Amino acid sequence: MLDREGFRPNVGIILLNHRNEVFWGKRIRTHSWQFPQGGIKYGETPEQAMYRELHEEVGLTDEHVRIIARTRDWLRYEVPEHFIRRDARGHYRGQKQIWFLLQMTGRDSDMNLRATDHPEFDAWRWNEYWVPLEAVIEFKRGVYEMALTELARYLPRINHHNRYLRSGMRPQHREAGPRESDSAAMPLGGNEQAVAPATDDLKP
Repeated sequence: MLDREGFRPNVGIILLNHRNEVFWGKRIRTHSWQFPQGGIKYGETPEQAMYRELHEEVGLTDEHVRIIARTRDWLRYEVPEHFIRRDARGHYRGQKQIWFLLQMTGRDSDMNLRATDHPEFDAWRWNEYWVPLEAVIEFKRGVYEMALTELARYLPRINHHNRYLRSGMRPQHREAGPRESDSAAMPLGGNEQAVAPATDDLKP
């Protein structure tokens, strides 16, 4: 389903944990990482599509998250021609997306990358909020920046200082860099880059 300009309606998902770190998935059998995303089917609202994609790609349902915010307007990116199927060239240009900012209310163990017979990811990790801009495939970088910037104002406030004062604990210092989940099989190294578009980008 394409609009008149050749863009396919799509949703993107920025999923936060209680530290305001974001879910980052490794596309199956590749070295490229991205946020969950997927097309909006005919008759679906963006919110309905978001919940469907969240379950299909991450294994979560509406019981595991709450919606914090969404982008006001469509954000668009074009897919380079060499990534587009030959039969779609000339009329398919890329994706137009509504992005949702979600707060995880469940546990890490609720994640299930094999919730369907066609998994999109084979590993995942939590990253600092802005880290994905450094690693996402180049043609998506602009829309990632717009989505992260627009939704950053809605990030929940975290007051670590007061929490440690109340509990009498001293904050533990962690090593800099993203924290991997136990299920993340392949960490994103300093020289590793996203090298392929999502499967969703290849179908008009």
